[in-house]
Amino acid sequence: MTTMNMIEAINSGLDNMMERDDNVVILGEDVGYFGGVFRATAGLQEKYGKTRCFDSPISECGIIGAAVGMGAYGLRPVPEIQFADYIYPGMDQLISEAARLRYRSAGDFIAPLTVRSPFGGGIFGGQTHSQSPEAMFTHVSGLKTVIPSTPYDAKGLLISAIEDNDPVLFFEPKRIYNGPFTGYYDKPVEPWSKFDAAEVPDDYYKIPLGKANIVRAGEEVTVLAYGTMVHVAAAVVAEHDVDAEIIDLRTLVPLDIETIEESVKKTGRCLIIHEATRTSGFGAELSALVQERCFYHLEAPIERVTGFDTPYPHSLEWAYFPGPVRIGEALEKIVRELKS
Repeated sequence: MTTMNMIEAINSGLDNMMERDDNVVILGEDVGYFGGVFRATAGLQEKYGKTRCFDSPISECGIIGAAVGMGAYGLRPVPEIQFADYIYPGMDQLISEAARLRYRSAGDFIAPLTVRSPFGGGIFGGQTHSQSPEAMFTHVSGLKTVIPSTPYDAKGLLISAIEDNDPVLFFEPKRIYNGPFTGYYDKPVEPWSKFDAAEVPDDYYKIPLGKANIVRAGEEVTVLAYGTMVHVAAAVVAEHDVDAEIIDLRTLVPLDIETIEESVKKTGRCLIIHEATRTSGFGAELSALVQERCFYHLEAPIERVTGFDTPYPHSLEWAYFPGPVRIGEALEKIVRELKS
């Protein structure tokens, strides 16, 4: 066991998989000699050679298109898109090729690629380095979408994604890359802070895709979040007199709807938090699913706290994020009748 931040855990997971399976290859902009803009692939080219970890041209459609071909050929490529904002030129390759290959070939070919990409804001990266496009991909049948929130989960989920025979979008919340998370606070806030820079096994282990994590058990309201927002939710809950059950979704597709349903039927209330814009964000899908499955158990309307429906505001990004004020107000609103 070693204490790792998320970047180190991702690097360790890649290292483990490249050591175990010669078919695992890494490609992308600056991933080789330089080790990636965030250093997630540092040392891997030196260890495994330039045919296993190599730089690509600045062409996202080329990176993902090549990875689709590699997967069909029998490799397990892990392409890195330097920022999630850059993924749009590769959308056709992801949606029209990777997502459909197994279906259209009746299983003769697969596309076992894991597209890693930093996403979300928090580093003052501006409009083209801070977007949260996860909902675009959860809409596409054949793609899986994974978003870890801790170093331990990042490594275990990444290994599962690489071994999966379907294409996986692996979005890494760069705001918590280097942990520990403090965000709006001067220091990490319990109960979540102990998971920020975590003890992570050096060796191979897996966390199954499609299984959520109950971060905090509670009886009054179910809070659904993923990525950085799990940390923010836990910190805000710790400052309010609300017995909230916080669920880290971990994977959006496949979604652990059973854990969500069980929790909401117990608490009777649901708060959804995500950083992406509100309209057509993944929270809308979560709200619909909770309404369909838990209608007769709900004691209050479902609440959502999200980013705003605006272009990403570079100079106002901390106002844009769901934070203590807006989350706190939603918590108080949703349990007001319970407390009265």
